[in-house]
Amino acid sequence: MGDASHNQNNQRENEKKTQIGKDVMDCAVKDETGLNDFQKLPSSHNISIPKVGIERFRIPLSYLHADGSVMNHDSEVSMFVSLEGHKTGVNMSRFPAILQEEATKAPISYDFIESLLTRYRTDLRDFEDEALIPTSYLDLHFKYPLKQPSLKSDNWGWQYYNVIINASQNKDGVTDFLLTLDYEYSSTCPCSLSMAKQYEEDFRLGKTTEGNGIATAHSQRSNARVQVKFTKEKAITIEGLVELLRRAIPTETQSLVKRLDEQAFAILNGENPIFVEHVARHLSETLDAKEEILDWNAYIQHWESLHSHNAVAYIQKVKPL
Repeated sequence: MGDASHNQNNQRENEKKTQIGKDVMDCAVKDETGLNDFQKLPSSHNISIPKVGIERFRIPLSYLHADGSVMNHDSEVSMFVSLEGHKTGVNMSRFPAILQEEATKAPISYDFIESLLTRYRTDLRDFEDEALIPTSYLDLHFKYPLKQPSLKSDNWGWQYYNVIINASQNKDGVTDFLLTLDYEYSSTCPCSLSMAKQYEEDFRLGKTTEGNGIATAHSQRSNARVQVKFTKEKAITIEGLVELLRRAIPTETQSLVKRLDEQAFAILNGENPIFVEHVARHLSETLDAKEEILDWNAYIQHWESLHSHNAVAYIQKVKPL
């Protein structure tokens, strides 16, 4: 009985392998070269997929800056479309091929992105007589350099910003944009600053002999990751968002400094001591005042020099009821 059962199992396994081989070779749809094209076969599952595509495609892309200049930035790109239930799959190679083709014609801009998303909805169809694909998506990750003047001296340096652009286009051809940017700044603890100055005054008045009469407040490099939503018609540029953040948090980290600039930075921090809660509220006031920003959220981190843990805050636009 054992040998018979074993032989039956082997026979079933061989039949399964044979059927798989037949399924792989038996494709009714061929591409223009005569190779099997399984993704154009109808799916028997009838389950739609909201997003399908590729992630982290690396490519150098030219970007149009707000001043009209064009600069090349290494980018990681993710591209997707929605897939209807009766479709088996999408032609993945078309995503980067279309991107590379379009990138030779024009630099990256919001107009470029909108046009690219429309082309994905058009060119990733299986057949030209089909309706456009309902939705398409594009994510761009790159570092964006801007010239930053020194605070006092006649110098400048490049300040780099981590940037993410997320864009999506719906079945009506409406494109929504999300711009995410990392903004690094210095945060001086108000409580620590107050205690340092209190100690210095007590030492001056002879109330204490501890130390040498000089105390410094703890401060640290900090980061606000801010995401804003807008439409192409009322676009928010990267440069525009940076200016908003500089207005809300003036103690941005500096690129190139001389002694004069370093002293000015110390004065600036003394003028603007901030808890993470202060930053969250300053951002709220600044971003809410910009009517072009339809929605926003922020994740704020103070990498504490006093502690081995971080102080953080999350905040987002409060929508009216």
